[in-house]
Amino acid sequence: MTTPNDRHWHRSTLREVRRAVRAQRERQGLIGQSLYLGTLGLVFVLPVVAATYIGLWIDEKLPGYSVRGTLSGIVAGIAIGALNVYLIIRERP
Repeated sequence: MTTPNDRHWHRSTLREVRRAVRAQRERQGLIGQSLYLGTLGLVFVLPVVAATYIGLWIDEKLPGYSVRGTLSGIVAGIAIGALNVYLIIRERP
């Protein structure tokens, strides 16, 4: 004969086992985490570098713009890179 405590213990144990199995399946390894962080780094750095070079090119083409284009490119690149990182993190389950 089973008592209410036995049934409660069985349900709670079963729930814990299911949670542990789900966590094991969803756990990423070291390589997966490294790839994710590398991707975040690239989607942040590439817009910064691209916008900086565009700003530098603008500075070289237009007289009187010594560093305004480069600084504007850096600021714009940081903003775009931060937005990219935010969007990628938001999409991850």
